[in-house]
Amino acid sequence: MFRKEFDKYNWNEISQSIYSKKEKDVLNALSKEKINLEDFKALISPAALPYLEQMAIKSQRITQKRFGKTIQMYAPIYLSNECQNICTYCGFSLDNKIRRKTLNGTEILKEILAIKKLGYDHILIVTGEANKTVGMDYFKNALKIIQPHFSHISMEVQPLEQKDYEELLNSGVNTILVYQETYHKEEYKKHHPKGKKSNFYYRLDTPDRIGKAGMHKIGIGALFGLEDWRADSFYTALHLQYLERTYWQSKYSISFPRLRPFSGGLEPKVEMTDKDLVQLICAYRILDEEVELSMSTRESEVFRNNIIKLGITSISAGSKTNPGGYEVEPQSLEQFEISDERSPAEIASLIQRSGYEVVWKDWDRSFIS
Repeated sequence: MFRKEFDKYNWNEISQSIYSKKEKDVLNALSKEKINLEDFKALISPAALPYLEQMAIKSQRITQKRFGKTIQMYAPIYLSNECQNICTYCGFSLDNKIRRKTLNGTEILKEILAIKKLGYDHILIVTGEANKTVGMDYFKNALKIIQPHFSHISMEVQPLEQKDYEELLNSGVNTILVYQETYHKEEYKKHHPKGKKSNFYYRLDTPDRIGKAGMHKIGIGALFGLEDWRADSFYTALHLQYLERTYWQSKYSISFPRLRPFSGGLEPKVEMTDKDLVQLICAYRILDEEVELSMSTRESEVFRNNIIKLGITSISAGSKTNPGGYEVEPQSLEQFEISDERSPAEIASLIQRSGYEVVWKDWDRSFIS
């Protein structure tokens, strides 16, 4: 289990190590064909900022070598905003007084048809964490409706048991995303005071359960703004390398969510600038040429316009982060505010003008069937 490796490290020592990196450490990392975690620390350190252009060039070269000039497009479908957790940063938090909504079968189908009209064949199912009302029975029924319409199905829901992930795999799910939010144990407790999500280690163990279930792809990451992004990024990289060694049959993805406003509005404890995020994306790509890097509509139009060529392999567009947002109930509360509100067609056109091919259909199923 990853927790054994995680417990060998001390947050403050990792942070100090990152911030102590010098220019020579950055240049040494950039000179290597294959870097290690010490080199990764150098590339996410303040000392690497003057070398952002060199990092970007290297990241672009590595990405094109592995993925070609392609960008996968996906859309989230929010099925429920019911949640039994209190999380300080989330619009769906139990203590946030909003009207709760869980889509029924008819409503799910309406949302699917609206998403299909936008051109999508890759969908991400998202819910709040409410095991009793939005649990395995609900997921299996929803998947019976969703599965015939999409070639690739991802899910971002509450952590489950290994047997549940095995059932989801058999029901047509290709990818499970589960974000630790922050790897800082004390800060994690502050932001998750109530609900099953308050158990730090149960969440930390989740990718192990997903890997043991044989899931095709596993997505991990941290929510930037809760704690120092550099230390959280190191722990994410440590987690990624452990998973790749242990569950080598699975593919992996990393997302880069920055804390966004919601109704209640937690301000970021630590700011992550656009330059910082570019630095991190490039550092991850230089560390790992196989990992998929995903960018959501949390980010601004200008930022997303410029990030396409730097290492990102998948991107969302036209996203609705509320249950029924595409067709059934467009005005319900969003989980977080969208920054880039352009349509999928507009984003596809941007990608093509950048010299890249838009991939609407994920062909993984043909390879694994």
